[in-house]
Formats: sequence, structure tokens, C-alpha cells
Amino acid sequence: MNDLQLLREMRSDVGSVPPATLARGRNRLMSKISSDSGPEATATTYAPANVRPIRFRRRVLIASAAAALLVGGIVVADVVRPSGPGATAEAAEVLNNAAAATIQTSDPEVGPGQYLKIETTAVYAAGVALGDPGAGGRSVEWLDKSSDQLYVPADHASEWIWNREARIPRTFFSEEAKAEATKYQQSQSENPHGAGELLRAPGGNFYGVPRLLFAGLPLEEGVKNLPRDPQALLDTIRQRGKQGRPEAETLESIAAALQTGVVPADLRAALYKAAALIPGVTVVDKEANLDGKVGTAIGIEHPDRETRTDIIIDPDTGLLIGERVVTLTAGETFPAGTATAWTSVETSVVNSAP
Repeated sequence: MNDLQLLREMRSDVGSVPPATLARGRNRLMSKISSDSGPEATATTYAPANVRPIRFRRRVLIASAAAALLVGGIVVADVVRPSGPGATAEAAEVLNNAAAATIQTSDPEVGPGQYLKIETTAVYAAGVALGDPGAGGRSVEWLDKSSDQLYVPADHASEWIWNREARIPRTFFSEEAKAEATKYQQSQSENPHGAGELLRAPGGNFYGVPRLLFAGLPLEEGVKNLPRDPQALLDTIRQRGKQGRPEAETLESIAAALQTGVVPADLRAALYKAAALIPGVTVVDKEANLDGKVGTAIGIEHPDRETRTDIIIDPDTGLLIGERVVTLTAGETFPAGTATAWTSVETSVVNSAP
């Protein structure tokens, strides 16, 4: 997918550390939601003579519900690790009940001339590297916040409109991070990646890139052809991923599909049931308060990144509230339990678009 949709950033450990440690830190805090969801791009940061910009890996993502937990200005979440093989009975019950409720929940009806408006807010890790990490350099990080509005026409082949607003550094863990983030924001005033822009594209193929459901699968093709049998669907998702990838990335693919906002109820239900079959999935929070919406958080740990991916579900309606990526171990910048990525989206049917 193109590099102007919601961003998921890598980080480097802060401090004078060897390159191997920096690479491990980047992997740990990389917060992509779909492991193979499209081509990657790099963000440009300001670069004074003594500063080496951090290169960020970014993925396309359109969400369909809310996902944020801010306490005292810092995004946090309980750290809970899977306790045994296979999805727990409690997690399977939540997911299967959500699937049943989903079938009873009506999809938004978008009439001729109307649009499905998907208003998204996101937070993700960002930062700059000061000096060369291999020569004792270090990195400074913070959390950026971004917003956008996507207008999806009733006829998906017609023109989609996407309004991207400026990225704003919002959460800081040191005064130095705040100062560096201010410089970064100023450097983005002439850059549409940072300053925002209004985009238009037939079929939602912004910059000529087809919209994806997950792992390189075109959205319309996936919605039409993916199996509705949970085990067959799970097998298909696994086959489209990298060989031998952790099961956490399978759940990420499911989350990516759910978050598009245009997946019909029968496929949403099948995705929930498929998630219930993933080993290591467990209930991590029964009262997850995400951007003012309370739901049940289902999560799984990623063994390589030392993070946990959560999807948050409204148990009464089966609607996806959102997702978050939580770091499980303390780093130089982010304490354990910090959600280094989250998304929050409101959807509605409107009669016009910009």
C-alpha cells in the first residue's frame, strides 16, 4: 500500500549501543499491523549536520473503530503474556460470541451519491538519530499523532477522497525529545507527508497503488473470494504470510482486514472465528477503555519484537473497537506497557465530500 496512510514506525534504542542492539530495538518496537501489506516507504526527517534521520517503515491501514488508551498523557496498557499453547477458552468464547453478534449487526448502508466517511486518528512512534549509531550515536523518540478522513463512495469504483492532516508530535518522554520533535515538525512544513494534503483517486487506488486487504491481497478480491469457513480462512491467511512467521503476524493480518471498514458481516464473523483458532491468543483486558469506548482486548505476543498485538472488540455488538501494539519490555525511551501504536476511527454515512 502507499506511504500516505496510517503509519507504523520502527524505533532504535537510545544511548551508546552497538548496531546489533539498535537492530533488535527496531525490530522490537516495529508496529506494523499487516506483515506483508504492501511496499514500504521511508519518511524524511530534518537532518542538521550532526543528525542522521531515522528511517521509518510504514504500512497502509484504514481502521474501522477506536483504539486508544491514554492515562496522564502517556499511552499505557497492562502487560499480559500468553500462558500456554492454543487460544485460551476465554479468548475463544469472546471471539466466537463476537462472530455471532456480528451477523446480527447491520452494515452501514451507503446510498447513491453518499459516502462512508472513515475518520481516523492514529498514534505511532517517531524519532531521529543523533550521530552515527556505530560510532556512539543515539536516538531520540516520541509519539506522533495524525488524523485523516477517508470518503468511500457507494460505488467503490468511483472517486475516493482522502484528506490527510498534519502529523503532530504529542507525547514526550524527555525535554530533549520535545525539543527534537519541535525541530522535526518545523522541517515538515513544506512536506506533504508531514503537512497533510487532499488526495483523490478512482477506486481508492491512491498513487496508482491498489487497495489491499492484507498481505498483498487486493481488497475487492479478498472480500469476494476469501473463504468463510474459519479454518480454511486461517489457512489462507497463513499461506499469504512469510513462511515460518510468528502467529502474532497472523492476528495482525486479521486486524488489518477488519480495520478496512468495508468488510461485510459474514467475512468479519469468519475472521473472528479464525482468530479463535490461533495458538497463543488470550484475553488481556476485559475492560479496555480505548478512546472512550470500552471493550474486551484479545492479544498475542510477538516473540521477535517483544511486543503484543491487541484487537479490541465490543462484546455486545461484535464490532471492532480498534487495535494497539504494546511493548512488553522497557527500552531506553518507552517503558514496558507503552502502546507505541494505536488507531481510533469514527465511521458515518454522509451526503457529500470535500
